[in-house]
Parts: sequence; structure tokens; C-alpha cells
Amino acid sequence: MEGKLFLCATPIGNLEDITFRVLNTLKEADLIAAEDTRHSIKLLNHFAIKTPMTSYHEYNKIEKAVYLVEQMKKGLNVALITDAGTPGISDPGEELVRQCHEAGITVTSLPGPAACITALTASGLSTRRFCFEAFLPSDKADRKERQRILEELKKETRTIVLYEAPHHLEKTLKDLQEALGSRKIALCRELTKRYENIWQTTFDEALDYCRTETPKGEFVIVIEGKSPEEIRREETLFWEKMPVKEHMEYYESQGIERKEAMKLVAKDRGVGKRDIYQELLEQ
Repeated sequence: MEGKLFLCATPIGNLEDITFRVLNTLKEADLIAAEDTRHSIKLLNHFAIKTPMTSYHEYNKIEKAVYLVEQMKKGLNVALITDAGTPGISDPGEELVRQCHEAGITVTSLPGPAACITALTASGLSTRRFCFEAFLPSDKADRKERQRILEELKKETRTIVLYEAPHHLEKTLKDLQEALGSRKIALCRELTKRYENIWQTTFDEALDYCRTETPKGEFVIVIEGKSPEEIRREETLFWEKMPVKEHMEYYESQGIERKEAMKLVAKDRGVGKRDIYQELLEQ
């Protein structure tokens, strides 16, 4: 029989957050694939887990995934762990999962800690709809891709969740402020750890903090999405800059009858239909 891949969520700080199911799986697996074996050995030693361990990280993820799939085809069960949190979330685990599915290997994910969800639920911002962007591309490595994503986020109405390292925090906050404008945000630092801090603030206040303090610890940035009111204001300003005659032609060119086009133009501009009619007469 073929083995399975078990995605084992490990604590993002507090060791008590590990589940009984993950502990049992790590003990019973034939092999543990870890993002950083030097880091993970501390976790395994703490819980007296003696299962053999092998490295699986960003720089060997493709060829090592091939090897791990071969081991599972031989019947070995593999447990995948990341440095902290749920494998596959902003780490190389997704490559191994992809190869397992292509090879017909069963994959099961054991629920547990994830910094993005922990921060979102504690942020005080809307949790009904959200998007996760992980780490923005490095400005030095891929500036165009970074700018493309920031442009996309300008229009995002869902709550936005990102990760950032302390030494890049100020730069990322500046870029986000320039792209998104004034927004309510939450800076979540050292989640589940002794010095956990969840601060609901603004870009301006957060940047003031970066200028006076040296940011420490890993950060999750949670940002409110663009409000429907803000979108309507922007749309209204856009249409107001366009001459009424040109605005009418925009709708009529789509085959919309003149009376209906006038209604749509009036709605876009936040005025009455009579106002549009009168302005067209004057033109």
C-alpha cells in the first residue's frame, strides 16, 4: 500500500497550541520533512519525538519532493512541518502537495495554528471576506511585480492580510499607504508568544512607531478593504470629469436607448434625470 502525506500544523509561538493529533502523527510517521531541521529538532525533543527527519525547504523543494513522493509510493508515511504554522501557507509545502496529487498520493491536512488566521480574528477588522497576500515581492528582486500587486490591492474590498519581517516593515507600510491611502489597520506582532501585541491603528501612526522604535519580531499586517462608499465617491468623481454628452455616448454606443442612458448617467453623477436633460439642451 502507498503511504500518505500528512500536513502537520505546528505552533507559531506557544508550544501548547500543538494538537494531540499532530503529536501522534509525528510520532507514528515513518519520516518527518522539515523546513529547517535545526529549528524543528527543538520541537521534537520537547515532545520526545524520535521519528527520523529530513530537510525540505525552498531551495530543494522540487527535487526533494520527487524523492519524498517515491518514498510514499514505497509505503512510507511522511509528515510535513514548517518552521511555524500550517505547511503550504507561504512556504514550499505547496510544491510537495502538488506533486503528491499528480502522483495519486493521499494528502491530509491536520488543522492547527496559522498566523494569518490568528491575526485576522484578533484584528477587530471584518472577517467575513478577506484575502491573503503573504509577503509582498521584494522591491529589489521584483519591483514590477510588487507594484502590480499594490495596484490590485487598491481596488480590494475584502480585508487584506500580509506578512512582513521587522527590517522591511517601514518600507512596506509606506508602499501600502501610498497605494491604499488612509485605512484602518492592525499590526500583529509575536502572535501567541510572551510579548504578543495586537495594535489597531492607522498607517500614519504605524509609520511614526517605526521611526521612533526598532520593530522586533515577525509582523502580520491586517488592512481594512476599500469601503463601498469610497468606491462610489471615486466613480462619481470619474464620471463628473467627463462631459455629459460623452457620458451619454458611452451608454448609447452599447445599444442602450436614450431615455435609459439618461437614467444611468444621472445615477453615475448623483443627480436627477432632469439635470442631465437640461445640460444636454444647453450643449
